[in-house]
Order: sequence, then structure tokens, then C-alpha cells
Amino acid sequence: MKIYAVGGAVRDELLGLRQADRDYVVVGATAEQMVKLGYRPVGRDFPVFLHPETHQEYALARTERKTARGYNGFDFHAEPDVTLEQDLARRDLTINAIAKDEAGKLIDPFGGVADLRARVLRHVGPAFIEDPVRILRVARFAARFDFSIAPETMQLMREMVANGEVDALVSERVWQEFARGLMESRPTRMLQVLRECGALARVMPEIETAWAGADAAVLENALSAVAQAGAALEVRFAVLGRTLDPLAIEALCSRLKAPADCRDLAMLAARHAHTIADAAELDALSALALFNAVDLWRKPQRYAQLVAAALAGEPDSAPALARLARAQTAVSAVNAGAIAQSSMEPGDIRRDIDAARLRAIRVAFQER
Repeated sequence: MKIYAVGGAVRDELLGLRQADRDYVVVGATAEQMVKLGYRPVGRDFPVFLHPETHQEYALARTERKTARGYNGFDFHAEPDVTLEQDLARRDLTINAIAKDEAGKLIDPFGGVADLRARVLRHVGPAFIEDPVRILRVARFAARFDFSIAPETMQLMREMVANGEVDALVSERVWQEFARGLMESRPTRMLQVLRECGALARVMPEIETAWAGADAAVLENALSAVAQAGAALEVRFAVLGRTLDPLAIEALCSRLKAPADCRDLAMLAARHAHTIADAAELDALSALALFNAVDLWRKPQRYAQLVAAALAGEPDSAPALARLARAQTAVSAVNAGAIAQSSMEPGDIRRDIDAARLRAIRVAFQER
């Protein structure tokens, strides 16, 4: 029985990056032997075990055989006769097919180290086309590392799109990879790669339409800006949403089963981003209508995220920010509770609070 570190931890160590949890592959062992050694089985589809002390993942070396379309259409073979090279051959990219033994020696049968040095994403072998998730992973790695994609790998990705393999992608997995890509340092690279191979139009046609429009450069700048600022996922997704119709966002989020907070902020961006972008000229009545529409009173953090998404990448957002801040400061000084208590009828409460807030904004804006 031999144990090797594999995958992302080896890759990131070679790149000098902070390493994630280490994964290991075990060659020459059976599931029964692993259990006797104290490892706890957790894999449902193939034998994966947790170390009894470190709780890191140890998987038996395995091979795969494609049996049907899609992410789950595989049969696995995990027996002691499977070699390390066979296990590495089933992986997606050469940079993820590097192993390191317990003595620190690298095993690199597919040239992953050279591709790391050349900053190239290259598929390991022809079996790459069997798993459509790999298209999304390549795009995500491009966003993380800003590596180029080998021409032959891009060609395979185009073929996978053309033959309909991407149509078998499970919506939850699409969202998972897409969300992770949005959170990388250069999310625009992910979208560029997905567009180049044709996958974006198939899995997220709403975003393809927005990205192909006349405002593509503005959209790229905005997404780059929120990524550079370290913004949350909701904000990054809302940047895409601000160029879409609310119905398109609803369809996209429903299909991908996107989280409600991402959907809601994107919907608000679609409806109110233009108002916020033009807020330097905003009058008091429109400011109050905006605050009410986005529920500033109960969800101030979401409002702040909306403003960040709406103004991301704008060349001169300072006047809009200043005017919105003046209005927000003004309404925050209004004692809504006291007004509610003094209102003559319950139905008058909202009217009286709105009137007080409107007066406060007009004073702040010096409106008559």
C-alpha cells in the first residue's frame, strides 16, 4: 500500500500559494484494509475514507468508464491493481494530475509541472470530453490563475458544446461552479472562456445576451471592480443582473436554483441600478421611492450591497454616492416609532412616516 498527495494541494504548493485541504490517493489497498486501519468510509459512489486523526480524505486509486451522458454517467473500478498513473489519467487537467509521494518526490506523467511554468490549462487525455463539468472547471481555473487554455483543450470544449454534452449538466452543479468562478480574482476570465467555447449561451443564455451587448465593456469593468474590492457573491451576481430584465433573472435563477439572496439582489439591481447610477440628479421624492422599494428600513446591508453593485465600474460615482448618503442620513434621523405612536389612525402610519422622511430629504437636498 502506497499513499500519494494529489490534486490541488500539490498544484498550489508548486505555485507557492496557500494550500487547501490535502487529498490523498491510496494505491494497492482494498476498502476492507482501509477500515481495519481505522479510516472511516464516506464515499457513496467510490471508496473515499477519512483519516482517523487528521480527517483528511484518502481515496482508493480508481479508473472510470463512461456509461451515459452527464456528470453521473460513470462506472468506477477501485481495486489494488489500479496504478497511480491510471488514477492520474482520469483527472481533468495536467496541473491537477501531479502526485507527490511520502518522500516528497513528484510523479508527473502528463507534464503538469511544465504547464504550470507555462501558465497553461491543458487536458490530460481524450476522456476529458466525457464529463461536461470540466468545461466549467476550466473556466473557473482560468479565472483563478489567469492561465491561457491550450488550443487543443479549447477545441475539445467546443466539441462538447456542439454535441450537446453540456445540456446534460445538473443545474445545481452549474451554479456551484459558476458561483465559485465569480468569487475568483478574475471572474471576467471565466465568462470569456465560457463564451469562447459556446457554453455560456447554452447554460446561461441570459448572461450571454448581456455580455454580447453594447455594454459588454462596462459590464467587464464593473465585475472586475467588485472582484478587486473583495465583494460578496451576491454583489458580483447583481452586477450581472443590473443589465438584465427582471423576468430573465427570474428564469435564470429558477433554472440554476440560485440562492434567494443572490436572486433578490440581482432583481433589485435590474430594477434600480439606473436610478442609483443617476443619483447625482435624484430628487427627494425619487430618493424616498428608492428607499421604500429596496426596504432600506429593514435591510440596510442589502441596500449597501445594491449600491455597490449599481455603481461598480462607474467612472465618477462620487456625486451619486454623496447624494444618496445625504438622503440616507436625513431619513435615519426621523423617529418612525414616535410618528407611529402619534398617528391618529393605523392606516395613517405609513403616510405620516413617508411624509416626515420626505421632508427630511428635501431639507438635505435643499429642495423647496
